[in-house]
Amino acid sequence: MSVVDWLLDGDPAIRWQVLGDLTDAEPGEVAAERARVADEGWGARLLALQDADGSWDGGACFPADYTRDEPGQPWTATMHTLQTLQLLGLDPACEPARRAVAAVAEHVRWEHDGQRYFDGEVEPCINGRTVETGAYFGVDVAPLVARLLGERLADGGWNCEAENGSVRSSFDTTINVLDGLLEFERVTGGSTAVRQARRAGEEYLLERGLFRRRSTGGVANPAYLDAAFPYYWHYDVLRALDYFRRSGSAPDHRMAEAVEVVRARRRPDGRWPLDRVHPGRVHFALDGGVGEPSRWNTLRALRVLGWWDGRP
Repeated sequence: MSVVDWLLDGDPAIRWQVLGDLTDAEPGEVAAERARVADEGWGARLLALQDADGSWDGGACFPADYTRDEPGQPWTATMHTLQTLQLLGLDPACEPARRAVAAVAEHVRWEHDGQRYFDGEVEPCINGRTVETGAYFGVDVAPLVARLLGERLADGGWNCEAENGSVRSSFDTTINVLDGLLEFERVTGGSTAVRQARRAGEEYLLERGLFRRRSTGGVANPAYLDAAFPYYWHYDVLRALDYFRRSGSAPDHRMAEAVEVVRARRRPDGRWPLDRVHPGRVHFALDGGVGEPSRWNTLRALRVLGWWDGRP
């Protein structure tokens, strides 16, 4: 079985993206496969888990029963589930998506201070993800974008610890905001201010080769080299490279080392493993275990390498 055939043997959320990005399938075939995400497999399962109050697991960022005693961070609350539905490619125009998002907008409030969900809260890493899913699902998140633009730090990026006095950006917060701004720009056309902020955040990452400290040249965090899916708020080089691919940017020589990190993880059979699972409660697994072949990482890596190597 070829790698593409193996990918096509997966969930509809995988299949429609493979058809669209790695094959010569007609647009109608891609659209028909994408439509199945709402009715079959992972997408349908996640939609069915939405609570009557519009939330998932009773909370915006954390489940209602979260006590901080369990290992890791639970990934079952509304924010993480909406992000996953977006990554699956749930059609934002389909009726199940419209109903689900309307219920979130009407009923879900942030644990921080009871803010309405799509108004965001105070942490830019959270607000970046809220902008991304809000824009994707057709919600007006322009006020939240304006807030993020005003919170950019002098080095070009963002940091959730800025409210506690940090003046240095972080990889994790910056990629969350960049993903949000890119999606907002894709949906609305953006503005000069949004594009300038996004370029500054990109430069923050590029100046560091996507994973190194600017001060010493050392690896900023070994976890950044490991590809995880879902990645939630976490940064890694595959996520960053996929951002640049989606942005329409031309490959930049400062990404070269990060690209080779991804290329080196390819197994002899042409597939990529799941390098890391971010610990915490989940609704259900979207991939195998650590070290096992990962359809998500394989799909994303093939897209990135095709973009980098100049393949159509």
